[in-house]
Amino acid sequence: MSQPSPSAVLNRNIELKAKLRDPQAALAVAEALATAPVETQRQVDTYFAVPHGRLKLREIEGRTAQLVWYARADQPGAKGSDYRLVNVAHPEGLKASLASACGIKAVVDKRRRIFLYNNVRIHLDEVESLGNFIEFEAVLGPEIDDAAGRVQVEFLQSAFQLVADDLIARSYAELL
Repeated sequence: MSQPSPSAVLNRNIELKAKLRDPQAALAVAEALATAPVETQRQVDTYFAVPHGRLKLREIEGRTAQLVWYARADQPGAKGSDYRLVNVAHPEGLKASLASACGIKAVVDKRRRIFLYNNVRIHLDEVESLGNFIEFEAVLGPEIDDAAGRVQVEFLQSAFQLVADDLIARSYAELL
């Protein structure tokens, strides 16, 4: 029996995004909690106008680009996000084709510091024209379900002292 290709697999996270009031304090908390080494990336996300969910081409300096489709509710706080990832060998050609077919909605340029807390990715983002944000993505799987992912995200929300006014419901593309 063959395995489905990675692009055919529907993945799921529990996510939370918030405005970051004190980037230095958040960096100290992330470094203290991290269970894996930090990585810093420059990412440029080109969002395309699509009828369902969100579609973006993520170009990461020094890495393979990815086409990312995802669907999640626009609500503050922890929320489920279903997504598919496809590695892209020729991002410029794909970007031109998708821009012609769908139109470009927004381009988000950011510097992202990535920390790992068990199965949760902690992102400290510096987004051009928007400012500083923090994002948690609890990666779900056989060992971690929605409920466990929400508990993890709530723990991190408390550890980083994020309050309701800090929480963001929408994507960076919609905030631009």
